Amino acid sequence: MSYRILAINPGSTSTKIALYEEETKIFEKSLSHTAKELEAFDEVLDQFEFREKVILSVLKEENIEVSSLSAVVGRGGMLPNMKSGGYLVTKEMIDAFREGLASPHASNLGALLAYEIAEPLGIPAYIYDSVTSDELEEIAKVTGMPGIRRESMCHVLNMKAVSRKVAEKYGKKYEDMNILAAHLGGGISMSVHHQGKIIDCIRDDEGPFSPERSGSIPMLYVVDLCYSGKYTKKEMVKRIRGNGGLKAYLGTQDLRDVEAMVADENKQAQILFEAQAYQIAKGIGEMAPVLGGRFDCIILTGGMAYSKSLIEKISERVQFIAPIEVVPGEDEMEALSFGALRLVKGQEEARIYARP
Repeated sequence: MSYRILAINPGSTSTKIALYEEETKIFEKSLSHTAKELEAFDEVLDQFEFREKVILSVLKEENIEVSSLSAVVGRGGMLPNMKSGGYLVTKEMIDAFREGLASPHASNLGALLAYEIAEPLGIPAYIYDSVTSDELEEIAKVTGMPGIRRESMCHVLNMKAVSRKVAEKYGKKYEDMNILAAHLGGGISMSVHHQGKIIDCIRDDEGPFSPERSGSIPMLYVVDLCYSGKYTKKEMVKRIRGNGGLKAYLGTQDLRDVEAMVADENKQAQILFEAQAYQIAKGIGEMAPVLGGRFDCIILTGGMAYSKSLIEKISERVQFIAPIEVVPGEDEMEALSFGALRLVKGQEEARIYARP
């Protein structure tokens, strides 16, 4: 019996879907959503029906019978109390999302969309390697403010997927390697992989600035802004995540646009491009002591890893730590599909979500 897996990956301005039969991709499509389409919805979860209709419309156009599916897998969302690997999407999990237990993020739609398609068919719906998957060691969770603990929040899905591929290249098992991975996308996060677990990470709001994130900034200035009366909580969150970083300075979150500005000798773009590479390198350096600098490699992945200039600037600062492996782009659709395939085949056991 061959298994057909439908993967759904909701992003802030797009919905990616892919169909795999075993490990063979049948089709993949990225559906862009305009600002005008999305501004009609107050909250992310309000987009559910809109995105479901778009997905079903594409499946119809591709002549894909949903009755042929073996499972549906969605991108994992921002629920607390998650571990890495796969989860069966249950009514209890759906309720947790709808009750606002998860931080607002487009990825929260993954479980809802997968469940809505799978449940009438009597097939399982899964999520895999959620953003909030937590394998951090206790020492990594301590902060200097009682009552606040560091939580794992990084690009788990892509970083684990590319780490498995790099381990294969080295002729080793992922579980036998020490890897420092940096996901360079709209948000930037970093993680230390030891014996198959992410034991520490830098979140997208506590490290380098990125194309649309402000990254780590002096906290007392943030306190002043929060109490200035100029911004609502929602507006402040948007300044940190969505309208920060390169976008705040240059009006674009596309690194290709920034590189074009650099080529045109735009002074502000030049210093920001240098600072982007500089801060990414500093973030990697911050992670290096976690395993005493004993890493098999440093992986640079995500959309920005396509920039040879950026990679060169980062590499010249951090190559003394470990060899650099560049894996540009994101293999998230394959990672979701292959993860679900292991679950339906019984090679991995699906977890059941429990509220904290």
